Amino acid sequence: MSGPAGLHTTAGPATPGAGATARGTLRFAALGDSLTEGIGDPVPGGWRGWAALLAEGLGGAERDVEFRNFAVAGSLSADVRDHQAAAAAAFRPDIASVVVGVNDTLRRSFDIRLLAGRLDEICAQLAEGGAVILTACLPDPGTALGLPAPLRRPLARRQRAVNAVVHALSARYDAVHLHAADRTWVQDRSLWSVDRLHPAERGHRKLAAGFHRLLADRGLALGAPPGPEPQQPPPTRAAAARWLVTEGTGWLARRSTDLLPQLLGLAAAEIRHRVGGTSGRLDARAEQTLLEALADITPAPSLRAVVPRARMEG
Repeated sequence: MSGPAGLHTTAGPATPGAGATARGTLRFAALGDSLTEGIGDPVPGGWRGWAALLAEGLGGAERDVEFRNFAVAGSLSADVRDHQAAAAAAFRPDIASVVVGVNDTLRRSFDIRLLAGRLDEICAQLAEGGAVILTACLPDPGTALGLPAPLRRPLARRQRAVNAVVHALSARYDAVHLHAADRTWVQDRSLWSVDRLHPAERGHRKLAAGFHRLLADRGLALGAPPGPEPQQPPPTRAAAARWLVTEGTGWLARRSTDLLPQLLGLAAAEIRHRVGGTSGRLDARAEQTLLEALADITPAPSLRAVVPRARMEG
């Protein structure tokens, strides 16, 4: 797949190369799930997404960019570790984005300690090859979907734990970290596609622009940032309705089989504790589990670094 002048993009595994060339080619690998694959940002022939938009602004008059998107919709942290990380490392990227974890929160098998270990392994493998890591914390899907409070709170608790782990790993690997969990980000409907789980083109552009600002601060983005305004028309109401009847129904059915029975149990527990005035126990239990996960990845003081952040504002 070809892109703008100086940008070469492909999806999937690549033949190992020799790193940045004398001409100044920068290699960017994107790992993750449907967010990074580009769902919600359709272009002729498929999806584009924030990572491809960002890649267009990394080069400049004196540098080409080679971009490979390894992200696959539906991926869990285990999928990225087991299937994407090795292929991305073989590409020998100068920059590698690792944005994954929301799908983990939507599984009954969610375990923050296991997720933390997997993300640590992924970042370590890429950092060992010299890549600058890009990370992001994200809003919880329950809030994005507008679920009732008893259903929303357990998912929010899980996503907060994922974000805390991502913050810790960002410090450990001196990552370029984008804070994309602000409430204003969730509330701005113009940023979201019809499914309310993936950004629309405007949202993908905002993510790309946020990463571009941070990379420019490090001298790693030499081109122009992506423009904020969409180039594609928004989906019509008819298209939105078709999606809900077809793709949306299938997504809900798959999640219901896996998560819904457990989520209903978690919601019942939320209600019982709230009625009994003991909601703090659920938070304390989650906090203790998170602290155990963080203890496994907390770096020594000499390894700590200040992580630049960009708010999803403007």
